[in-house]
Amino acid sequence: MRPSYLALYQNGELEKRVGEGLSALRCCVLCPRRCGVDRTLEVGACRSGRLAQISSFNVHQGEEPPISGSRGSGTIFFTYCNLRCIYCQNYPISQIGHGRTVTAEGLAKIMLDLAHRGCHNLNLVTPSHLVPQILEALLLAIPQGFRLPIVYNTSGYDALETLALLDGIVDIYLPDMRYADEHVAFQLSGVGDYVARNREAVREMARQVGELQLDEDGIAKRGLIIRHLVLPDGLAGTQETFRFIAEEISPTTSLSVMAQYFPAYLASEHPLLGRSITIEEYASASDWLEEHGLENGWQQGL
Repeated sequence: MRPSYLALYQNGELEKRVGEGLSALRCCVLCPRRCGVDRTLEVGACRSGRLAQISSFNVHQGEEPPISGSRGSGTIFFTYCNLRCIYCQNYPISQIGHGRTVTAEGLAKIMLDLAHRGCHNLNLVTPSHLVPQILEALLLAIPQGFRLPIVYNTSGYDALETLALLDGIVDIYLPDMRYADEHVAFQLSGVGDYVARNREAVREMARQVGELQLDEDGIAKRGLIIRHLVLPDGLAGTQETFRFIAEEISPTTSLSVMAQYFPAYLASEHPLLGRSITIEEYASASDWLEEHGLENGWQQGL
């Protein structure tokens, strides 16, 4: 199955979208924060400027089975994030900013290196604030032979205008759905419209790529996988999130329910986040999956 972006490259549409994305950097509205900063001259609310920054890239075996497969997922961890999650387990990357700046040529070289290692896909982690830079690198990588399916691995706080740039380019969307309550989202992640923006983004992702499609070896080639991290004391709004997915996306949506929460970064200072989740809390999440008929996907063991 050919990656969907090749046709857009061949007809010139990819080059056009690169131009649109780079123009958007001059008064940045790439994410729902819509900070309006000229990122060609200074950093925006995401703390990123004209060039991308990456923390690391490697062959990753720890994703969902159809993403990692047998040969691993070619993962690029981008520096910084448009959220301020006080419990972020990758906070040295997302909040402190550990990483290095790369040019479009450098990022294209990394893409090609991961492809040459035999990875099943290119996995872009926390890419929402760097979509123009990613497309710019992809434009350079394709004529050098890059052909991997692209995974957009996001916190789910994405703007519809930016997702439009990715239509026909991203093969597999892997968004979080973190909350069902805007007040909780503001307290824990620093944005007061996460739920609304997240739900409209996931709807658009589902429209673009549909439900998960696997090849004969069980490897993801196209489609949507939603991630949900269960938080202590019901802060993630798990039951309501599952209801939304079942009723407004599809009950056959592939869903990865994660039990890996632990009090990282600033979480120990929060009255409810200073502990891991209990067996009972995760069991309730499993019960709600069954209640809403969500049978496709994966559950993590505690």
